[in-house]
Amino acid sequence: MMTGQGSYMAPAGGNPAVAVVGQHFMAPYPVDLNIVRKMLTISEGNFGVTDANGNIMFKVKGKLLISLRDRRILLDAAGNPILSLQQKLMGVHRRWEVYRGDSKDLKDLLFSVKKSSLLQFKTQLDVFLASNTSEHHCDFKIKGSWFERSCTIYAGNSTVIAQMHRKHSVSSIVLGKDKFAVTVYPHVDYAFIVALVVILEEINEDRSSED
Repeated sequence: MMTGQGSYMAPAGGNPAVAVVGQHFMAPYPVDLNIVRKMLTISEGNFGVTDANGNIMFKVKGKLLISLRDRRILLDAAGNPILSLQQKLMGVHRRWEVYRGDSKDLKDLLFSVKKSSLLQFKTQLDVFLASNTSEHHCDFKIKGSWFERSCTIYAGNSTVIAQMHRKHSVSSIVLGKDKFAVTVYPHVDYAFIVALVVILEEINEDRSSED
């Protein structure tokens, strides 16, 4: 089911089993995650991810390099680094590369993400596993509207593996928080999905740049 650089395959049920970060981040049932983005702070740890019961599952912190958006680290609840998300500024398409742990070594590259096209009215991102060096076809695709927090993640171009939608609450508005939910389908790596959502946010918050 999984290689050193991530993979997906179709099990007997027909739905894809996705293990990009690790099989221990997979469940045989849908996983509902709540993601809270603090909009009024630039401090580290501006993303928090909880399960349906409010238990912290992941945290995201930034590395203050050239800009606040250069690098993100996905941590587990205990603060251990799971993934390093690095923005690559070379080329016409701005690209995010994701490495295992806190690494920046090419051998630890798991996948990369870029816009499907330079000009878009709706969000469309292409995701390539590290093993897909030709990039003739993407391994995963993200489509939807970030403004409405309504996006769908597909394996290939057609099989849904996760969906995102906004969660409204009075406390979220008062506290300056943007809260949205992600439903991760059974047998899908939810650490991988969280990393995609973080990159989706970064790319859409950086629209004023020429990427």
